Amino acid sequence: MTDALERLTARVRTCRICVEEPLGRPLPHEPRPVLQPSSTARILLAGQAPGTKVHVSGMPFTDASGDRLRSWLGVSSDEFYDTEKFAIVPMGFCFPGQDAKGGDLPPRRECAPAWRAQLMALMPRIDLVLTIGGYAQAWHMGTTRLPSLTETVRNWRAIWDGPAAPKVLPLPHPSWRNTGWLKKNPWFEMDLLPFLRSEIRYRID
Repeated sequence: MTDALERLTARVRTCRICVEEPLGRPLPHEPRPVLQPSSTARILLAGQAPGTKVHVSGMPFTDASGDRLRSWLGVSSDEFYDTEKFAIVPMGFCFPGQDAKGGDLPPRRECAPAWRAQLMALMPRIDLVLTIGGYAQAWHMGTTRLPSLTETVRNWRAIWDGPAAPKVLPLPHPSWRNTGWLKKNPWFEMDLLPFLRSEIRYRID
């Protein structure tokens, strides 16, 4: 990690903007920003926000969603957490809390405007961004994002063949709440995942 990125990451990890200068209601618990930036990795995992288990562990994707995501990528845990291979920078760095039904709230609105452009500028080797869920797709994909997540992910070939740099592949969130979506969209596992795994291997082997 470069000195500049290391300094910026240290600032992010002490961030309290969602408590001290919140947009709306303040974060209902103590902030614990979780991210794994890298100045050398070629792959960026742009997720949503930490869940309850990640909030406790302080490491990204240490939960069932992480297990499914690593399966999608075809990588081991050692490969996944190797900062030479992957940068992991979600749209929101802190667990946002849960709604009345027990689902995670959206990423905090303060995070991305405050930090994301600065972090991206210090990760120059990124040439593949995996946009995991609608919030990451909204930020990274611009007009190539379609009205729904399903339409966006289904359009992955056209998105890949477009002129954007770095390359982007849209993914659904690997939450087990999306098991029904996977069953309704078998093309995701049959067509997109083999292509994704080949692009991952190309960049990390």
